[in-house]
Amino acid sequence: MSAPSPAEDSPRAPLMSALTVYLRPRVLIVLLLGFSSGLPLALSGETLRVWMADAGVDLGTIGLLTLAGLPYTLKFLWAPAVDAWNVPFLSRRLGRRRGWLIASQLLLMATIVFLGTRDPLSAPLMVGFAALLVAFVSATQDVVVDAFRVQSLPTDEQAAGMASYVAAYRIGMLASGAGVIGFSAWLESQGFDKDAIWPIAYAAAALLVLVGLAATLLAREPAGPSNAAAEDNSSALSRLYETSRGAFSNFFMRDAAIAILAFVVLFKLCDAFAGTMTAPFVLSLGYSKATYAAIVKGVGLGALLIGGFAGGAVARALPLATALWIAAFLQMFSNLVFVWLGWQPPGPWALTVAIVIENFAGAIGTVIFVAYLSALCRNPLHTATQYALLTALASTGRTLLSSGTGYAAEALGWPAYFVSTTLAALPALFLLMWLQNRGHFCTLEADRNGIS
Repeated sequence: MSAPSPAEDSPRAPLMSALTVYLRPRVLIVLLLGFSSGLPLALSGETLRVWMADAGVDLGTIGLLTLAGLPYTLKFLWAPAVDAWNVPFLSRRLGRRRGWLIASQLLLMATIVFLGTRDPLSAPLMVGFAALLVAFVSATQDVVVDAFRVQSLPTDEQAAGMASYVAAYRIGMLASGAGVIGFSAWLESQGFDKDAIWPIAYAAAALLVLVGLAATLLAREPAGPSNAAAEDNSSALSRLYETSRGAFSNFFMRDAAIAILAFVVLFKLCDAFAGTMTAPFVLSLGYSKATYAAIVKGVGLGALLIGGFAGGAVARALPLATALWIAAFLQMFSNLVFVWLGWQPPGPWALTVAIVIENFAGAIGTVIFVAYLSALCRNPLHTATQYALLTALASTGRTLLSSGTGYAAEALGWPAYFVSTTLAALPALFLLMWLQNRGHFCTLEADRNGIS
């Protein structure tokens, strides 16, 4: 064995290694793909609602458009196709994962332009259909990107890749949200016809997908059985059935599978409960919408990005179980900052402190949780399907289980409500302790350390 170099003996070596990992080509590719994944979300959600309100569409119709987001929850239903099938021509030339990425990104650009050229006032149903198409293609891209990230990054780059992905995802959301809305306002100030403003803004958003397209062309196809070269001679439907059955049976054959799924649902629950009611709570204290938006979109975004990179560092440096305990307690107790905020006289500094603490803790929890989900999906035959299933289950806290939080807040009052969101973390903590005692994380750590 050769003696370590002076650079390796330096106390700065671990810090330099932790920083330079973000500049490795595979991590940079994942960062760019994260931007492409985050970009479409607001275009069929927040930005679309602003456009429809600007066009004078009634509130009932605008509210119904939230159903366009269903593909993000149901994406596990067609994820087996991503694992089982090749894209004609593209997969043969680029490999299965990159072939699917190129196909989804090209379709995404087309559907965004299609949505932007519909008339929300005269054809709201067509707008809803177009928004559903954008969400469907976007959710498919997410499935492929997740599988590509898990398969292409070695163990020592997974945490950095996840932190980069989450940060870029949020920047993509900001670009398609505040960015597109601001661009439409600028076009209006320049005298553009109102009917032309939103089609131009959506076309500009479609061009931003080129960032992900370039990343896909620069990337290398991850090795593994999912490569196009591994195609067999069975029929397409047969491969789809076998892939679906194999993915679910492979997961449920692991020890404590039901407990793992329950833990996935419950881990971010306290964060979801608090996040759903944050805006109504802050506005009830007397803060203006402008103040709230400025702090959340400005300082809050910075806290999210810093928290994401901090979570990546924790996930990289510590065993997975330890990192999850840290994330769980940070998420749990950060909710109490809203109890403190309720006792303060309204002012920008108090709101800034609360939003920074909540966003920073939530971002750390998200990245570490994604590290755990990735560790559960290391089988390259089933990466897309299993990861899509787990993320769909994880989203139930934000969607289905959070649907009654308004009634709970009315019944309990704000201080008791946010205390109850803190207590909502306890079931996840008990499951975490149970899984750790059962040796669940020892198996995952062995799998992670065994990857070259």
